[in-house]
Amino acid sequence: MKLSIERSVLLRALAHVQSVVERRNTIPILSNVRLEAKDGQLHLTATDMDLEVVEAVSADLQVAGSTTAPAHVLYDICRKLPEGSEVALDATGDAGRLSIACGRIQFRLPCLPPEDFPVMSGGDFSHDFALPASELRRLVDKTRFAISTEETRYYLNGIYLHSTDADSGPMLRAVATDGHRLARIDSEQPDGAAGMPGIIVPRKAVAELRKLVDEIDGAVSIQLSDTKIRFAFDTVVLTSKLIDGTFPDYERVIPSNNDKTLEADAASFVQAVDRMAAISTDKSRSIKLAIDKNRLVLSANSPDSASGEEELPADYDGPSLEIGFNSRYVLEMAQNFEGERMRFQMSDAVSPTIVNDSNDERTLYVLMPMRV
Repeated sequence: MKLSIERSVLLRALAHVQSVVERRNTIPILSNVRLEAKDGQLHLTATDMDLEVVEAVSADLQVAGSTTAPAHVLYDICRKLPEGSEVALDATGDAGRLSIACGRIQFRLPCLPPEDFPVMSGGDFSHDFALPASELRRLVDKTRFAISTEETRYYLNGIYLHSTDADSGPMLRAVATDGHRLARIDSEQPDGAAGMPGIIVPRKAVAELRKLVDEIDGAVSIQLSDTKIRFAFDTVVLTSKLIDGTFPDYERVIPSNNDKTLEADAASFVQAVDRMAAISTDKSRSIKLAIDKNRLVLSANSPDSASGEEELPADYDGPSLEIGFNSRYVLEMAQNFEGERMRFQMSDAVSPTIVNDSNDERTLYVLMPMRV
């Protein structure tokens, strides 16, 4: 393999793929990125055996071929090369070495045989559909904060994606929960998604996907089977194994008889919660909402006797109620609100609360209250 490539093009591709590679690997080949030169392009592949990212970029090829090189080292070298420079990659010399040249700068990196590099992007996919990148970003952003990080409940360590029939018609629905909060987002069901199996996309795949689609304006092609999902856009293909587990029946935790409704200005409420969170520094991060007719008082206390209180105007016409929430959960939920108003539907101080964004009827959040 021998080629030359613009430093900025190589750096961008390496930035996309190297983040998949774990810093510590017991299998040496998994620390490397696979480089394959063919058809006027350089194909870069990285994997951790559960997730694979492939990106193709234009390059000036002299000799087609392939090799593998340490992913993080190659990325760091490329990052520190002069801007606007041309980089020459050459693996045609000494066996097991990749030469990197840029002007008077030269590096030689040890390589491992490309045939030892694992491939996971093959297989049959039963469903194939496309989503606008903006809609995919919306589904991810409004749910991923609720993904559980508790490894013992591995089936909650991702976003549950499935098709469903809602009141407004067939929907593609994304759900995430960690047992303390739940996010449920609907999107119009795209052609090809009808009858798709319910799948759980792992947390790491969600994070990598979100970084990759950040700069995309067009559509993202999505293919899935019972065990894998593939996202393809521009010159990037991300393939991930799915979580092999059963997502719980989330509909059971969404209350249907919450008869007390509180509405408040979203920005003012979030700012007040953030201020009270400065006081609530214990592990629970609890804040208390004292609700009365058209009046809302937020308060917090800390173990060292510090306290804070803030009163906000609110629309409420029910009986007096005091209820507590984890301030971090509220802030993470509210950071994706688009409307000027937020609505809380409550039953009592110990039952799940439904939270809605006034500007987004397809988004629903559930918060478990805390004892305060």
